Amino acid sequence: MSKGKILLGVTGGIAAYKAAELTSALTQKGVEVTVIMTESATHFITPLTFRMLSGNDVFTELFSARRYGVHISLRERGDILIVVPATANFIGKLSHGIADDLLLTLALSFTGPVIIAPAMNEAMFKKRIVQENLQRLKRHGIKIIPSEKGYLACGYRGEGRLASLDKIIKIIFETLKKTSPK
Repeated sequence: MSKGKILLGVTGGIAAYKAAELTSALTQKGVEVTVIMTESATHFITPLTFRMLSGNDVFTELFSARRYGVHISLRERGDILIVVPATANFIGKLSHGIADDLLLTLALSFTGPVIIAPAMNEAMFKKRIVQENLQRLKRHGIKIIPSEKGYLACGYRGEGRLASLDKIIKIIFETLKKTSPK
């Protein structure tokens, strides 16, 4: 029996490998996971990895001859949409309503809860424009899982590290509980 359905968006940051760990952990807990990857994400980790971990097709293209309108049909596959990691690029585009790939188009058309977990270098994370974009998303009802301080892939220590998988999983289950019919 499924404990819920999530749409997992993966963007092009080094923390994309943690999205694979998240997929595995959620699947083991009985959650049905459908993965949507940006083109940049596929440079860090392959769709095949997510297909094997989730047992579901992975979606990467907005315009596909066999799947036109996929962003609409994908909405039905998830109770919530979560983006792990959410890069500065994704955050900026989403906060301004730009829909130039499948994940952004899905995020703008999704009617359920949307959650993002930012991850990036501290210098990017602390930029005023990135912080303003995060605040804008919050005002529009998107839940932000705060980044953490710690070792970053660039070799520095600072803020911008992806939140722990335990924290992300906890928020996913809290959100699924709120969205499930009573």
